[in-house]
Amino acid sequence: MLNLFRLRSMSTNVNLCFRNVVRNLQYVQGQSPNPKIREYFYYIDHQGQLFLDDTKIKNFTSCFKEKDFLVFFFKRLKVNTTGRYVDEFPFISLCGREHNYVRCNDTPIVYTHIIQNPSSATDLLSFGGAGDKLTVKFEPENLCMLPQTGRVYHPASEQYGSIGLIKSALAIELSKSFEFASGDESQPPSHFTWKGHRYDLTNVLFDVVRDRKFVVHEE
Repeated sequence: MLNLFRLRSMSTNVNLCFRNVVRNLQYVQGQSPNPKIREYFYYIDHQGQLFLDDTKIKNFTSCFKEKDFLVFFFKRLKVNTTGRYVDEFPFISLCGREHNYVRCNDTPIVYTHIIQNPSSATDLLSFGGAGDKLTVKFEPENLCMLPQTGRVYHPASEQYGSIGLIKSALAIELSKSFEFASGDESQPPSHFTWKGHRYDLTNVLFDVVRDRKFVVHEE
């Protein structure tokens, strides 16, 4: 069950993603601040694609696509509390002696598609580019669309900041089933229809997402 107080408190860390933080930061991929640690730097775009942060051209060709690696990486992803690069890279994936610092365009978790289960009322949202290897339960009643941007959000695990973005192509499809109370589209949708069921939207994520600002990647 969602805990709004916890969501709001976690948003302090999540919102670090939205600063324009690429300020002449200098690093070397694979650098060792001490003999036991090697540091790498990554970027997650609004489509959920994972890149080395210093990749010049970020597109499907240059993103990581090996599913076993993505599962390993995302399962270890969490808020960066190391004291290093916390403002610039607010998330980290610890893989043995490797410290993989992560920044993102919006949220580190981007849900890319829905895996429907014809024999059950429970459907799944996939994230991390790993298909059915990385999923969460789809909660239609907890979808939240931000009217100012059209971006759609869904709850995520606390380790990821408790909130995830719906990929734009999927968000466009889902948006066709939103309803607005009194037709007022300046406010979040009030209802969502999924598989013939009309859900009252909780909009519990709205206070977390309404003031979001997005990082523009600087080359």
